[in-house]
Amino acid sequence: MAEHNELGKLGEEMAVEFLRKDGYTILNTNWTFQKAEIDIIAKKENTLAIVEVKTRSSLEFGLPQDFVKPKKIQLLVKAVDAYVNEKDLAVEVRFDIIAIHKEGKSFVIEHLIDAFYHF
Repeated sequence: MAEHNELGKLGEEMAVEFLRKDGYTILNTNWTFQKAEIDIIAKKENTLAIVEVKTRSSLEFGLPQDFVKPKKIQLLVKAVDAYVNEKDLAVEVRFDIIAIHKEGKSFVIEHLIDAFYHF
């Protein structure tokens, strides 16, 4: 596996652990619908958090969250609609980003709640 793929996988594992410690229930990881993949679907109280995880080895090229582009957001919205309909859920839906970057030998994790809105 390419190094960036391994970093991405590690980031997703760290994000799952981070969310669990914060009281979220993880419903799915890497859930796909057509061309869209949702990294993490988590629930806390009556809110479904759709979490995009972005992991970078440095901030040299920008913040991890800056790499969530409008096309990705459109795909996520489509996938979430399918997920909510398929599972017949009556919940609030929120889009979050967990941005992770390496700092020295450790990682910095930032949870951006309501990071973007669907349009």
